[in-house]
Amino acid sequence: MTKWVGAFQVAAVYVGTVIEAGFATGKEIVEFFTKYGFVGFLAILAAGYLFILLGSKLMIKSIELKANSYEELNEYLFGPILAKIMNFFMMIMLLGVCAVMLSGAGAVFQQELAIDKWVGVYFTIALTIIVMAVGTKGIFAVNTFVVPIMLLFNFIVMTKSITHLEFAENFINIPEELHLWKAIVSPFSYAAFNLSLAQAVLVPIATEVNDKKIVKAGGIIGGILLTIILVSSHFTLITLPNVQHYEIPMAAVVKSSFIGIYFIYVLIIFGEIFTSLIGNIYGLEKQFSKYISIHRGWIFTCVLIIIYSLSYFHYGTLLSYLYPMFGYFSLLFVFLLWFKPSKTLHK
Repeated sequence: MTKWVGAFQVAAVYVGTVIEAGFATGKEIVEFFTKYGFVGFLAILAAGYLFILLGSKLMIKSIELKANSYEELNEYLFGPILAKIMNFFMMIMLLGVCAVMLSGAGAVFQQELAIDKWVGVYFTIALTIIVMAVGTKGIFAVNTFVVPIMLLFNFIVMTKSITHLEFAENFINIPEELHLWKAIVSPFSYAAFNLSLAQAVLVPIATEVNDKKIVKAGGIIGGILLTIILVSSHFTLITLPNVQHYEIPMAAVVKSSFIGIYFIYVLIIFGEIFTSLIGNIYGLEKQFSKYISIHRGWIFTCVLIIIYSLSYFHYGTLLSYLYPMFGYFSLLFVFLLWFKPSKTLHK
């Protein structure tokens, strides 16, 4: 592959992995940023910087280590003893987040299409089985298709939102009951949470590409795109009154202002959820295969059963409690990735 084609494919996987259920629906952006008003906008810029810097570094380090899974990167960052704890925690996080995404996919069908939640869940599982059967090429193909469409529609929705009469007032607004320390920590916990999870996909993908220039460019492009998406989504969400009361706030905005493209946008939200789901399941399957010497199909089936069982929990409840907690636990990962000195690695 040429450098720029490869870089954009890597960027698409990076963006597609980070943009999961909470991000796609807008709920996650509200929880970490929008509820803090203008301070939240500044926090988004800080998070974007971390995505650009650390996404590239994570993939370059994976190539240097010749790491096939996130376990090997964690051993380098944390040492052999602490890495075992972090790897176990990562596995729990990935299972929990995949459950959030599967539940979120069901919520999209139920709340936006008036179709039973479990129809959406079973449909998502069926699509996942098809893509995972193809492997890495399937993940590249789905992300390369979904991410550009998502960017286009995100900008269409934002364009209408910034012409809203109260946009400027909402943009500079700072809530009276602002928890400043939470707002300051939010970009770090948000980036930490997403990067620590994204390593499950980015580590094996980077090693498979095995070209530092391509993955560095992909990390930079992906980080910039994530920043743009965060900003445009924030601009859209601040125009929605009582935004914290909605489980799928982005769909609520589109439904009120863009009824003509509403169903298309709902499908895009589903696509965004799906890209991250398949990416994280891919990472889980890679990790479990190191511990269990059975056919990958059986591992994949076991992972799906666990995720399906956890998806019975309410989507909004899962997201509100699991995501911030995972973010705080992931801060150490980002700190070590950011500040650990680079050195020549031999493996």
